[in-house]
Amino acid sequence: MSDLLERLRGRGWRMTAQRRVVAEVLDGEHVHLTADEVHARAVARLPEISRATVYNTLGELVSLGEILEVATDKRAKRYDPNAHRPHHHLVCAHCGAIRDVHPTGDPMADLPTSERFGFTVSNVEVTYRGLCPDCATA
Repeated sequence: MSDLLERLRGRGWRMTAQRRVVAEVLDGEHVHLTADEVHARAVARLPEISRATVYNTLGELVSLGEILEVATDKRAKRYDPNAHRPHHHLVCAHCGAIRDVHPTGDPMADLPTSERFGFTVSNVEVTYRGLCPDCATA
């Protein structure tokens, strides 16, 4: 069983066939699918699942904090099931591929107090950009 499915069961989330398929599609360490990609993969497993059900389920999972909504550029939002382990993203500037990265250090500590302008900083999102190996050799 996937980590996401285990977390949802632990919450007592009602696991319909449709919700289960969406959670299964999102399973994996470096999964960053768009809603349309989630829907296409879900339909392959459960042909009767509707686009609206997929979108609603993704919205619920984001609201619960079980998946992250990732917007790295002007492309479609992507959904990241790695919501419970702090990480950043490495994004290909050409094709949009996304990888989770876990650099050492504390990015919160990297922002000096003088640069916080009185803000109480509660979260840090770092996105590294470059070319993936496929795009770099193309």
